[in-house]
Amino acid sequence: MFLFLATGAMLWCPPDSYLARPRMPPTSRTLRLSLYTLLIIAGAALAATLAIRHAERQALEEDAARANQQLALYANSLHTLIDRYRALPAVLALDPQLRSALAGPVDAELQTALNLKLEKINGAAQSSTLELLDHTGLAVAASNWRLPSSYVGHNYGFRPYFSQTRTQGTGRFYAVGVTSGIPGYFLSSAVLGDNDQFLGAMVVKLEFPELEREWSQGNDTLLVSDARGIIFIANQPGWRYRSLRPLSASDQAEIKTTRQYDKQSLTPLTHLSLRRFDDNSDLRRVEGPQGTADYLWESLPLTTEGWTLHLLRHPQVAFEDLRNAGLAAAGVWLALVFLLLFLNQRWRLSKVRQRNREELEQLVEERTRELRTAQEGLVQSAKLAALGQMSAALAHEINQPLTAQRMQLATLRLLLDHGRVDDAYKALKPVDEMLTRMAALTGHLKTFARKSPGGLRERLDLATVVDQSLQLLDARLRDEQVSLVLHLTRPAWVRGDAIRLEQVLINLLRNALDAMQGKPCKRLEIRLQADEQLWRLSVIDNGGGIAEEHLGQVFDPFFTTKPVGDGLGLGLAVSFAIVHESGGRLSVENGDSGATFILTLPIDLEAHN
Repeated sequence: MFLFLATGAMLWCPPDSYLARPRMPPTSRTLRLSLYTLLIIAGAALAATLAIRHAERQALEEDAARANQQLALYANSLHTLIDRYRALPAVLALDPQLRSALAGPVDAELQTALNLKLEKINGAAQSSTLELLDHTGLAVAASNWRLPSSYVGHNYGFRPYFSQTRTQGTGRFYAVGVTSGIPGYFLSSAVLGDNDQFLGAMVVKLEFPELEREWSQGNDTLLVSDARGIIFIANQPGWRYRSLRPLSASDQAEIKTTRQYDKQSLTPLTHLSLRRFDDNSDLRRVEGPQGTADYLWESLPLTTEGWTLHLLRHPQVAFEDLRNAGLAAAGVWLALVFLLLFLNQRWRLSKVRQRNREELEQLVEERTRELRTAQEGLVQSAKLAALGQMSAALAHEINQPLTAQRMQLATLRLLLDHGRVDDAYKALKPVDEMLTRMAALTGHLKTFARKSPGGLRERLDLATVVDQSLQLLDARLRDEQVSLVLHLTRPAWVRGDAIRLEQVLINLLRNALDAMQGKPCKRLEIRLQADEQLWRLSVIDNGGGIAEEHLGQVFDPFFTTKPVGDGLGLGLAVSFAIVHESGGRLSVENGDSGATFILTLPIDLEAHN
């Protein structure tokens, strides 16, 4: 019995390691585990919060980028609407009847004729209102003369666009009509006499109700503010005539003097920037007409008009994306924590089991090597997958040109198989010339489509302008089998804008081609020769000529002999204005078998010295 007890006592004896290590109180171990658990949970919550904020900011930035692209489209539509009528006052200011009317007194009969003319032109151009002001700013004629809100008899000399026109030749100003009460954009051009004296101004008024209705079809809020930050165009009710920033005393005085926003109450728009993405993009809290809300606020300066276009969009952040980002971040944090715990446990085991240290280190090194190899394999696989996607896209893009080149190569292979090396070289030359010509044509098309500023006076070769114009019309010349005769003096140096002069040449050539429609034998002749101090460019066709009663009206705005729907008759009028601006002259006369348009420009003497 004693032996059994002794044996049993030996079985219950604890190991030396257990006896050497003091036992920690249960409360201390529990507290430590609780502290570690709280730290892990707090870290996961912090990582999830940071990830959600990052995902939210990323989503807002992407939405802001899309809004900025949409804003550019809206700005383009506004520019297109204004540019459609920007040249109209300048063209009408050259009208002989309007100039002669302002040169002398305007009686009732003449005023009625002017009103009817402006009414007809306004209907054809589809502008809001046309008005003719004398040198004092008095409206002597207007297209709305039949309406109770007619501008006739009212003086608008206090408007800034009139003073701008008097001093600068052109003017522009957005204001609420003091007579009609309808807001609009006023574009004006000076009417000058024979000695360049100021006779008055030709004014076109543009209203934007159709544009606002078009913009209102979307969910975005679109605003246009002037240089003072006053909103004057809005696609949503309640936003118009609100100021984005406080108005100074001088601004208020000038608004009152010019009556820009006549009888309209200007209310401040309270807004606070919450997060800025760039100079023209941020997240704002706005106290709008529908209450306080957060908007993605995108702004685009319209430097030509001195305005700013704003797009307000409610932030579109998907809850699922934020949730997934938070869960992913929390998962990564927990993975890192458990990885650290795992590594710490391994380190502790290596310290406890000193004799197995080398083996464990070797195993860890091997595992690390395997993991690195697997990682490199995954990276390479992803790279190959991306390459496959790109190759598929490239194959789609170059498939059509390769088909044409494959046929050319087959022809060359046949020629080489038969030993016809010279013919193979000859077969390569047309292909090279075609590619060179296409590259030159596309490059010139991009140049020709570029917007050119008015008043550009650079030195250029008029013969080169003719070549470039013919290049753009080469397809039509070939399709219509036009016999082209060129007599060009090279070089023909002049001063002007190459793109605008090319526009004039294209208008003249297209008119000549239109005149020769239906002719069995079409002949187009272009002559460029020096005439004393002028370059004389003649475009001659065999289209039958222009009726004698129409020769004096060819360059009048909105005059055309073409069927209804084929044009407003502004091509030659605009060409006349461009040539006049360049210091030249554009005329027309009838020849033996057709019409002859003559363009004269001064010779650039500096290029000949």
